[in-house]
Amino acid sequence: MTKARIIDGKAIAADLQGRVARAAARLKEDHGLTPGLAVVLVGEHPASQIYVRNKSRQTVEAGMESFAYTLPTDTTQAELLSLVSRLNADSAVHGILVQLPLPDQIDPQPVLDAIDPAKDVDGFHPANVGRLWSGRLDALVSCTPVGCLILIREAVGDLVGKRAVVLGRSNIVGKPVAALLLAEHCTVTLAHSRTRDLPGLCREADILVVAVGRQGLVQGDWIKPGACVIDVGMHRVPVPERGEGKTRLAGDVDFDAAAEVAGAITPVPGGVGPMTIACLLRNTVIAACGQRGIDVPDM
Repeated sequence: MTKARIIDGKAIAADLQGRVARAAARLKEDHGLTPGLAVVLVGEHPASQIYVRNKSRQTVEAGMESFAYTLPTDTTQAELLSLVSRLNADSAVHGILVQLPLPDQIDPQPVLDAIDPAKDVDGFHPANVGRLWSGRLDALVSCTPVGCLILIREAVGDLVGKRAVVLGRSNIVGKPVAALLLAEHCTVTLAHSRTRDLPGLCREADILVVAVGRQGLVQGDWIKPGACVIDVGMHRVPVPERGEGKTRLAGDVDFDAAAEVAGAITPVPGGVGPMTIACLLRNTVIAACGQRGIDVPDM
């Protein structure tokens, strides 16, 4: 029987999107400013197509401008860089997101580096990464890590002095989550596949963020009783008893076992996932205000 409180990412994301929409409406009314988000998709990656459609739809629902660019699979790096340059120069576009993964002929890093840091709503540009680690408040921070932090704050409250373990050291999630938790005055350990005694280390964590990309890695006996567990993993797992080809979504944490021990835990789906788009919209408002020298409304 589940003991942990389930952290409802879907409800928290919906609340955040409502606040973002109200902030966007105030910007339009008070300053004649409508934040604009450009999303660029190269190729026909099925999951990416779904993500882009959802981002575009929710951008419009939040009262912002959506600019969607779908390029053919054989687009060259030079062609993509040219589009990014045009979007950098477009005053109606306040945020630029190039959907990953890109086709094999395109090296993603030069593309991400070419985005104006002021419009880098994904938070991947080296300038924004450096600002984050330097503790500067003007950094645009990667959306999923910000979403994790919002969920942690909602579940834990005051984070000062908490022992946090971040399992996974990717540039997209692990490292920025660690930086955000450090800024909240947590004591942070950034662990990875070569860390010795991972279960023992995880058992020390008041806050455990898991982003390793290995389904069901973290077991119930890895969890400190009462800990807050944030599962960033997303995997499709076959469910033969439901029929041929049927699957379910699962995370990096053995949810049923962990929920017997944890104090609060995110489900998969319905935990971290919904927060990513909500935080993307939030970043777009922040970027628009920064480009116009306007104070960011409360969100």
